[in-house]
Amino acid sequence: MKIVVQRVKEAEVTVEGKCVGKIGKGFLVLLGVTHEDTKENADYLVKKLCKLRVFSDENAKMNLALKDVNGELLIVSQFTLYADCSGGNRPSFTESAKPDKANALYEYFCEECAKNDIKVEKGIFGANMQVQLINDGPVTIIMEK
Repeated sequence: MKIVVQRVKEAEVTVEGKCVGKIGKGFLVLLGVTHEDTKENADYLVKKLCKLRVFSDENAKMNLALKDVNGELLIVSQFTLYADCSGGNRPSFTESAKPDKANALYEYFCEECAKNDIKVEKGIFGANMQVQLINDGPVTIIMEK
């Protein structure tokens, strides 16, 4: 499982022109699932994400976590995080999990994040989504388990 975490001032995801998820200050999280991933992988990343200290404290040091700043999460499934471009110019996605497994782990990840008393918004799994964000910093961190 791989996540790309972007610290944002705001972010939203739309599908067919309709907003399906929107947050203010927090993290936009792009989540990729591979066929070997388990709930244990998700649990590890949820814990790391929810405690990730990349918001500025009173001394302008990245020292505060989501809950410390009343931050929110917008979590978007993105199978292309497991693209393999080593064999040519057209990516292979054979490392990405099959849709049923990927969706189940995506939903589980979102539910576990919400259990941390953090507002969670989502995209729509498998949909053609448009994501807009104002990256804060910019701060972008990649985590994998």
